[in-house]
Amino acid sequence: MRPMLGLGMRSGYGSGMHPSTARIRDILADAGVDAEVRELAESTRTAVEAAAALGCEVGAIASSLVFMADGEPILVLTSGAHRVDTEFLAGAIGAAAITRASADQVREATGQPIGGVAPVGHPGPLRMYLDVALREHALLWAAAGTPRSVFSITYAELARVTDAVEVSVESL
Repeated sequence: MRPMLGLGMRSGYGSGMHPSTARIRDILADAGVDAEVRELAESTRTAVEAAAALGCEVGAIASSLVFMADGEPILVLTSGAHRVDTEFLAGAIGAAAITRASADQVREATGQPIGGVAPVGHPGPLRMYLDVALREHALLWAAAGTPRSVFSITYAELARVTDAVEVSVESL
């Protein structure tokens, strides 16, 4: 069963942090994740931008990508060093077809903008898949609700708080 990591909010966003980022921070804290949440001056909209801003490997960026699998939204948490092979992934998860979601579909499914989609804090249940290649990194960074905010998390914590199904997203 998926943990309740949705729309819960705490009052008092007096820290100057963007409300969406503060909400993600609070959701993580409520789930027992001791995450470092950062708002950056540089864009973190792409994995390459995020890695450059954080001084880490691109592969340590846990990109949240929304796709449509047989017409239903899914969220794939993938290594920033990977491209999702949609045909391969469709076969792995039993979908007939997977296509990239539109900006409107991303916002509707996650409540967040492209480039800032966090792996938690969505308005409703969302099937999630976790790229096993992310295991290679001791510390991961994921978007925190805006294109300029990120948080740190381990693979084990990410798997726990998202209840995502572990998969390979690229054929070898």
